[in-house]
Amino acid sequence: MRVLVQRAKDAKCVVNKKITGEIDQGLVIFVGFTETDNKDTIIKMVNKIINLRIFPDENEVMNLSVLDVKQKILSISQFTLYADTTKGNRPSYIKAMNGTKAKLLYDYFNKCLGAYVPLATGVFGANMEITLTNMGPTTILLER
Repeated sequence: MRVLVQRAKDAKCVVNKKITGEIDQGLVIFVGFTETDNKDTIIKMVNKIINLRIFPDENEVMNLSVLDVKQKILSISQFTLYADTTKGNRPSYIKAMNGTKAKLLYDYFNKCLGAYVPLATGVFGANMEITLTNMGPTTILLER
């Protein structure tokens, strides 16, 4: 499982000219799954995300989590996090989990995450337009 975490001032997901998910300040997370991922992987990753200390405290030190600052998360499925470009110029996605299994895990991931923080999402498998204002910039890649 790979999750790209970005601290954002604002963000939204648009599908077919309709906003499907939108947040003001918080985290935008792009989520990809591989064949070895399961519910245990998700629980560990959710705990990592909600406790990741990347928000500034009163001294402007990144020392607070999304829970501490009571902000939201926009979760976007993104199989391309498993792109392999070691051979040639056309990425291979063979390491990405197939769509049917990945959707089940993505739904479970969002259910778990939504138990802790207000959550907005994209649409699994859709052609999404993501707009965000990265703060910092702060971008962190998590992998399990």
